[in-house]
Amino acid sequence: MSLPNFKLLRPRTVQEATGFLARYVGAIQILAGGTDLLPSMRQRLFTPEYLMDISGIEELKKIRVTAGAGAEIGALTTLSAIEDSGSIARDYPVLHEAAKTVASPILRNMGTLGGNICLDTRCVWYNQSLTWRKSCGFCIKKDGDLCHVAPGGTKCWAAFSADTPPALLCLNGEIEIAGPNGVRRLPLRDLYTGEGDARLKLENNELLTRVFLPEPSRGWRGAYVKLRIRGSIDYPLAAVAVALKKTNGKIEDARVAITAVNPAPYMVPEAMHALAGKSAGEIEHAAAVVGELAARVAKPLTTSALTPEYRREIVKVFAKRAVMKAAT
Repeated sequence: MSLPNFKLLRPRTVQEATGFLARYVGAIQILAGGTDLLPSMRQRLFTPEYLMDISGIEELKKIRVTAGAGAEIGALTTLSAIEDSGSIARDYPVLHEAAKTVASPILRNMGTLGGNICLDTRCVWYNQSLTWRKSCGFCIKKDGDLCHVAPGGTKCWAAFSADTPPALLCLNGEIEIAGPNGVRRLPLRDLYTGEGDARLKLENNELLTRVFLPEPSRGWRGAYVKLRIRGSIDYPLAAVAVALKKTNGKIEDARVAITAVNPAPYMVPEAMHALAGKSAGEIEHAAAVVGELAARVAKPLTTSALTPEYRREIVKVFAKRAVMKAAT
């Protein structure tokens, strides 16, 4: 399938990019790595009049680590750069583990952290060709008024399936967003709406520019475990991120997040209380409790490959495995 016609814009600064967004608001799409957007444009999910390629903004491609201040990662930093970063692997291992599982090396060389954070939600009725979508009467997310994932509902249940956001949630990550009136900084957890269609609290004249990893999360143990059909290209069908802080052989603090089973990445409530204070001899039972808690908040619905019941069970199993892995 060919791409639709568009006019290409190539800003070299954040200011120039936000200027284009303000000028062509509603008629423009942002292109970073293009690994998700370009296939979607071929399927006519998006037909923008203007396509803004931001890959030339060099200031957004760096990883900066400052003693006592944590790390700053530009939104255009590739996933392979995060995978290859010794400082990220050493200081923020859960992010390193998540980044290296995304798709294949070729796609990680193209895909960016900002693109992964802002990844479009997906389902088997939305992420298809125009002919496919037309045959089933379209859906709430694109041109219709029915959700085929949860028939009869008025809410879009397309799943958010990116790998790095649950890891960033476990690290209490923050983001910087630039717009025509300047920049604002907010916790990553506040970016997501929990709705499958309007998934981000991001104005259409704003641009994600940077990610911040706080110093207090530095050095936490981490693990990321995911389920997918094909290891080379597939998105997760269920995945769990875990970050633990251990002191004197006991867990002092813990965070657990899930992805691909809700319309947004989701922190598991009460996970910290289940794990705090546990020693090596107590961790297996506590990890099983966390698995139950994770399965309770997972809301997997119909996919073309696996049943919701199976994916919920996988969340329970993988949460336990991830906790055990991070704790050792």
